[in-house]
Amino acid sequence: MTKAVWNQAVIAEAAQEDIVVVEGNRYFPAASVNSAMLRPSATHTTCPWKGVASYYDVVVDGQVNKDAAWYYPEPKDAAKEIAGRVAFWRGVTVAD
Repeated sequence: MTKAVWNQAVIAEAAQEDIVVVEGNRYFPAASVNSAMLRPSATHTTCPWKGVASYYDVVVDGQVNKDAAWYYPEPKDAAKEIAGRVAFWRGVTVAD
């Protein structure tokens, strides 16, 4: 199983075959993510080939890791494999 962990809390967990890797980032199926630990952020960025990314703050025991998770609500065709998936960074450990 691949897990995303921050502050000793498991934010997401999925079988390796359910993970999609793009540009070195592991994208978890949305259903495998504990949405109670995510808070929508107003941050958005644009990738020329993936589209517009939206972000979540990761919140564990009252501590906030701003914009530590992202997803593409409507990825471009070249990145359609990451639709409905969430990736992590900024101190979130993703490991098998």
